[in-house]
Amino acid sequence: MNKPDMKDMTPSQLITNQIEELADWRGEVLARLRLLIHEAAPGITEEWKWGTPVYSQKGMVCASGVFKDHVKINFFNGKSLEDPQGLFNAGLDAKASRGIDITKGEEVNAPALKDLIRNAVAYNASGAKSK
Repeated sequence: MNKPDMKDMTPSQLITNQIEELADWRGEVLARLRLLIHEAAPGITEEWKWGTPVYSQKGMVCASGVFKDHVKINFFNGKSLEDPQGLFNAGLDAKASRGIDITKGEEVNAPALKDLIRNAVAYNASGAKSK
């Protein structure tokens, strides 16, 4: 049976496909991030941009990316978000975005991440511009 052409796949199918093709810890982390994003923001939309999952609600909220030694979740307006748990550990010098790099064996602080996702969605809904 032939695999469907990527251009015929929905963003959700592309994300599922990426998770399935990653037969290691990175696929598990990507799947966990996807679940937490949807739990925190049930109305969020999955998109596929720049070859990676992007999640949007009233604007782009976050994207997840897979690298050799880590999985990243990047918040497009991260600089403008409260991060009381100190989750942001990447891209701290970027103009607007902030990221969280997750390495093999590292546990994600699910409640704190969900709060950050909800804050990002609320930030987008407020119509505010990045600081």
